Amino acid sequence: MSTLAKEFGIDKALAQLGLQETNHGTSTGNQHFGSGPEIKSSSPVDGAAIAKVTTTTQEDYEKVIASAKAAFMEWRVIPAPQRGEVVRQFGEELRRLKEPLGKLVSYEMGKSYQEGLGEVQEMIDICDFAVGLSRQLHGLTMHSERPGHRMYEQYHPLGIVGIISAFNFPVAVWAWNTALAWVCGDVCVWKPSEKTPLCGVACQQIIAGVLKKNNLPEGISCLINGDYKVGEMMTTDKRVPMVSATGSTRMGRIVASTVGERLGKSLLELGGNNAIIVTPDADIKMTVIGAVFGAVGTAGQRCTSTRRIIIHEKMYDKVKDAIVDAYQQLKIGNPLDENNHVGPLIDQDAVKNYQKALKDVVDQGGNILVEGGVLSGQGFESGCYVKPAIAEASNDMAIVQHETFAPVLYLLKYKGDVENAIEIQNGVDQGLSSAIMTNNLREAERFLSHAGSDCGIANVNIGTSGAEIGGAFGGEKDTGGGRESGSDAWKVYMRRQTNTINYTTELPLAQGIKFDL
Repeated sequence: MSTLAKEFGIDKALAQLGLQETNHGTSTGNQHFGSGPEIKSSSPVDGAAIAKVTTTTQEDYEKVIASAKAAFMEWRVIPAPQRGEVVRQFGEELRRLKEPLGKLVSYEMGKSYQEGLGEVQEMIDICDFAVGLSRQLHGLTMHSERPGHRMYEQYHPLGIVGIISAFNFPVAVWAWNTALAWVCGDVCVWKPSEKTPLCGVACQQIIAGVLKKNNLPEGISCLINGDYKVGEMMTTDKRVPMVSATGSTRMGRIVASTVGERLGKSLLELGGNNAIIVTPDADIKMTVIGAVFGAVGTAGQRCTSTRRIIIHEKMYDKVKDAIVDAYQQLKIGNPLDENNHVGPLIDQDAVKNYQKALKDVVDQGGNILVEGGVLSGQGFESGCYVKPAIAEASNDMAIVQHETFAPVLYLLKYKGDVENAIEIQNGVDQGLSSAIMTNNLREAERFLSHAGSDCGIANVNIGTSGAEIGGAFGGEKDTGGGRESGSDAWKVYMRRQTNTINYTTELPLAQGIKFDL
């Protein structure tokens, strides 16, 4: 354990979470095993090793699936409100352990401590949502065309839900999926990112204790660890009827084709190339706050991070100057220190992608307004700290069309009506989050209309980053079309069934068909 980690209480946080120096990465509840090679969990904060986690072999995976299948047979017949009670208890444990889990998220992933706490709060919020949902997993009743018949639809659990999550939200996205899947009667097998494996082990420890306390099968929640080959074990497995995958569009295409080939269901949450439109009627102060947090929060490593700001020519210089000035005030450093705004990128590969993006901006004719660069020296020993950069660009530049998972912000200019700005915003392959800054009602409604933003999320006078769990989260086009979290997103974790009951002594056929015997 590094000196910095001890200074900020990471050792105490790990102890509170019940984590030892070496942790097994394959688990069915309280049973821990794993015979694959170890992977090292290292912090981008200071480059120090945190722990070693064993990976999952094919033999280990078979044990996990057998445990999950057996658990599903019992879990699915437990009344949904009782399943909700288990999720409620899980939420209470998260409340109790919010601080240490938030610290682990911050240290292993590199986001600010406040963002780490916020991510755990999202887990708590989705548990609360799921508890209420457990009493309203409703279908519909329809009028039958045949006399003396009743017709309705209901939803049943799917079985095993596979979850593949990304490093940037190492715990919340799993909870978005698993809390809903559990109240729906499903069991879950989770493969966290190999870049943040210890967060997965910590969450599994927490739910395992809840399951044990309630004398429930440990296979309700299972953990597997490793690289993409471990993920392939789920995507190719017919025993896993649904796979929810969060990550890059490239990864999502592979998951979609593999799961689709066996006619399974996939929920995809992929890349974003999110924009804020700034009209002449925008509040500049609000614009700057939304844009800066959206661009540099989590060091630009959110799928909802603001990548582009599309500014009307009348406002362009004012907005540009205000945002550039705000960037001069950013503090970069240890994310556990709450005085800092920006932490590190996840690893050296992310740094290389950031550097390449800045080079491509210049090569493709862009103008750098706020210089980027990799920081070195005391406090930056991990080599993962970079300066948030701003560039003037055009939407048709190849680098602007690409999602760079780093704090690189592009300023784009538009002329004329808001329709022109919307066309620019929609002119990328991704369709996750979008926003408009305006006090003009007509512009706002135009942005939200059928002919407006083509993204799954469209906001007025708030930024692109961040979402409430009460609404369905997800996007269109290359973002994958999936929806998680609130609204009726729960339906994807269930299979729909239409039922017809004949309570007469005759058997009339549909559409008036006669078949006399």
